[in-house]
Amino acid sequence: MNTWLRIAASLGLSALCMLPLSARAQGFPDRPVRLVVPFPAGGTTDILARLLANALGEEWKQPVVIENKPGASGTIFSEQLARTPADGHTLMVTATHHVINPALYKDLRYDSRTDFTPIAQVAAVPNVLVANTDFAQSNHIANVSDLIAYGKANPGKVNFGSAGTGGANHLSGELFKSMTGVSMVHIPYKGAAPALNDLLGNQIPIMFDSVPGVLSHIKGGKLRALGVTSLARSPALPDVPTLDEAGVPGFEATAWFGLYAPGGMDPELVGKLSNDVLAVLRTPSIQEQFAQQGAVPGTMTQAEFARFVDAEMDKWAKVIDDAHITIQ
Repeated sequence: MNTWLRIAASLGLSALCMLPLSARAQGFPDRPVRLVVPFPAGGTTDILARLLANALGEEWKQPVVIENKPGASGTIFSEQLARTPADGHTLMVTATHHVINPALYKDLRYDSRTDFTPIAQVAAVPNVLVANTDFAQSNHIANVSDLIAYGKANPGKVNFGSAGTGGANHLSGELFKSMTGVSMVHIPYKGAAPALNDLLGNQIPIMFDSVPGVLSHIKGGKLRALGVTSLARSPALPDVPTLDEAGVPGFEATAWFGLYAPGGMDPELVGKLSNDVLAVLRTPSIQEQFAQQGAVPGTMTQAEFARFVDAEMDKWAKVIDDAHITIQ
């Protein structure tokens, strides 16, 4: 009899322990929410996070406060988030760096796969492979196939710029090299702006950059768009083929932005957060505001996004390993 009482008491205690989790999800949020961007203010991540924060604040009837905590490609605040209570009141919007960093930095003091809960893909922003118009015209490069042929005929003579070693644009170039067999030389800059300036000045011939960053120069005729890096064409450049269409089958290297929470979060709360984010991303207002930034709002379920994050870590780890990329 005592055994059965103990079992019943244990089951009752377990049920009581489960109640706060359900109540936590149903009552969330019960105070202002911190939405941290681990990059400086003014960049694409920050802009999209602020738009999301405004929409979620209206949805939740609680302030969603943006905080910028930059440092070491997002790793400094990521470490802090991994040690934060998983109650949903501290969240992070970060970029593709989050899945690239584990392969670049060997001394991270967190586990990128277990110390975070992927909530939702906030948006994707396709990059585009662009060539300086003078370089393209003088070497008869009208499309990606022409560039590949030129690169193979001139190994090591095609330089491509990027915003810095290990960034998404650099890795797009490395992926292009590995998938086409073209030998190109990476020229890292301290930011996208100086790299773009040298591209426009014909100091470097090609570059992978975000569509919003180079759109005006493409339209102005200073740069030739050869292909976008997403599997679907960019609404901003509907006449420009994808690299997949243009002769590099399966090429995909889209910049994307995700919402994360600390690891070990109550599944009910994870579901509520994901559903709420997807709901605001479907609103006409957010759709329009994101489109102005050249961004496509995310549509993945939480489970789909979690699988996507794992696949992206594996993909970029291989690119980094194959290219022997290191951060000093």
